[in-house]
Amino acid sequence: MTFGSSRPRQRYLTQQEVQMNPTLSAIVVMGVAGCGKSSVGAAIATRSGGRLIEGDAFHPAANIAKMSAGIPLDDDDRAGWLVRLGQELQDTLAAGERPILTCSALKRRYRDTLRQAVPELCFVFLELTPQEAEKRVLARPGHFMPASLIDSQFAALEPPHAEPLTLALDATRPLITLAEDVHQWLKPCGEQALARTA
Repeated sequence: MTFGSSRPRQRYLTQQEVQMNPTLSAIVVMGVAGCGKSSVGAAIATRSGGRLIEGDAFHPAANIAKMSAGIPLDDDDRAGWLVRLGQELQDTLAAGERPILTCSALKRRYRDTLRQAVPELCFVFLELTPQEAEKRVLARPGHFMPASLIDSQFAALEPPHAEPLTLALDATRPLITLAEDVHQWLKPCGEQALARTA
């Protein structure tokens, strides 16, 4: 079964509906396990305003069980999860809030699924080495993602460097610095979105 054929049917908002308040600049903080998505997302919310949405909280029980057993998720496992995250982005925007979603979004097709929900979606890509990722994951006991899956995450990763509305950052820099970099970057993102609706 291909990724595309496994997507649940879903009515997405139109681009005009999503862009009623384009200056909100919906954000996805992405990267492999251990890159600091939750910490950076929270720092962005504090600096720039917004509601933090933990993508991991929306995984179905079957996905969590699979990862806890050290088995990587495949495209089919992630399909329904990504659609659900797209709905959450839309709902947050419709409520007049800026969504700041943490989601690995490792592949271009995953990111494009989220873009179907919010066409002007901004991505913050947190980069770090496999060694640093493993060290960080080992230091967070109790999380369902084991360090043994780090290699599979890097194998699946398709860096978004050439994609629009994407900011790549060194994940090892201080949180306050990363949040400020994103805050300054969001200003022209909002201006671009406004220009498209003018």
